[in-house]
Amino acid sequence: MGGVLLDWNPRHLYRKLIPDPEQMEQFLASVTTTQWHVVQDHGGDPAEATRRLQTEFPAHARLIAAFYDRFHEMCDHAFPEMAELVDRLHRAGTPLYLLSNAPAFLDGWLRGPAHERHPFLSHFRDYVVSGKVGCAKPAPQIYDLVCRTGRFRPGDAVFVDDVLANVDGAKAFGMHAVHHRSADETARALRALGLPI
Repeated sequence: MGGVLLDWNPRHLYRKLIPDPEQMEQFLASVTTTQWHVVQDHGGDPAEATRRLQTEFPAHARLIAAFYDRFHEMCDHAFPEMAELVDRLHRAGTPLYLLSNAPAFLDGWLRGPAHERHPFLSHFRDYVVSGKVGCAKPAPQIYDLVCRTGRFRPGDAVFVDDVLANVDGAKAFGMHAVHHRSADETARALRALGLPI
């Protein structure tokens, strides 16, 4: 989802909350770090993670709370060319499934509220969110889970991701896989694999 379909970025939220760009970057680098957030992608409790971080940085309690309270604002911006690609695949009857490393609560967002902001997300037949299922890409268990969710074999699936390690993990599991770098490159790769776009 993030990096391929949506421009997931905490800066979309924190530019509204921390007007000074240098202060914002310092906050993101030293308080709500990637290392802190990625734990929730693997099943950690966002509320507990927020409380612990607020205890460590009490002066930033309000800003820390915003990270998960307003998480959807980090997902406000879709990549238009990729949204159109999803639309074309859907119109051609291609079964689509979304697999994302994200906190568990994103599962509920993807199944409803996200469709108002990003209608193309409603084209996916189902969603597998790492934080909800307790394993994350590139672990083979999550590729197995998405195959079982969609009732398809690994060799019948094409996985698209912007993180090379995740692409390699999907290939090792037996899927076709495309390393996403641009919408044009991804569309060409999908056409080469025989998808109707």
